[in-house]
Amino acid sequence: MKLFRYIFLITLISLFYTCNSEDDESALSKDGPFLISELAGTWEATKAQFSVNTVSVDVVEEGGTAQMSVQSDGRFTLTMDPVDRDAYTVSGEMFWEEWQQTFYFAIVWDDYPDDWDTYGHTYNGTTLSLNGGTGTGEYDFDNDGNMESCSVHFIFIRP
Repeated sequence: MKLFRYIFLITLISLFYTCNSEDDESALSKDGPFLISELAGTWEATKAQFSVNTVSVDVVEEGGTAQMSVQSDGRFTLTMDPVDRDAYTVSGEMFWEEWQQTFYFAIVWDDYPDDWDTYGHTYNGTTLSLNGGTGTGEYDFDNDGNMESCSVHFIFIRP
């Protein structure tokens, strides 16, 4: 009888850990609807829009520039050069977050290494579009030196 209880207990514990490890955990990958390495190279923004509440700024539309350089491992640097202030650079890493058999384009920003955001995207080999919801970007709307959380919309093309 003790042997039966011992086997039952071991089986129960094994089932508990197996079920817990399969719960809706996300997996991070460079492979998804397309390989992140396909983005390697230089990209020029035709749109670099930051929005919060009713305020929206498109750096490119206002005469500034935005350029992104992507390495084959997904590391990137984005240089923003608005017309009304000094240029600045942000960086991070792109990857796919797989959750419930769906892939989401994701970025972990170097300034926030313990967190990442997911973005709506389109990509056709020459144009990359990213749309992020509330809190997926930052911009200094009033040029006071303090970045404010916002949503972003970028359209990049290969020059």
